[in-house]
Amino acid sequence: MQTVTAQSIKPLATAAAHFMTFPPLALETRTAVPTENAAYYLSRKPQTLRAWACMENGPLRPVRISGRLSWRVADIQSVLAGEVA
Repeated sequence: MQTVTAQSIKPLATAAAHFMTFPPLALETRTAVPTENAAYYLSRKPQTLRAWACMENGPLRPVRISGRLSWRVADIQSVLAGEVA
């Protein structure tokens, strides 16, 4: 019989937490998402997206909403499909 420890269930809990924080992109109802969400969908760190915005050299261009960076869901889907945004 296998002993269940906190360490053995942590990855499962983390995966569930990510699903709750970041719904699948296909189920996203907003037209633009914050940097943290976009980074998750693109498998990048949020700081990478911030650098793209600052240097204007990334595959996506953010929109600024109340001074904060947001990323269009349609553009993220285009990049993931291999298209140029």
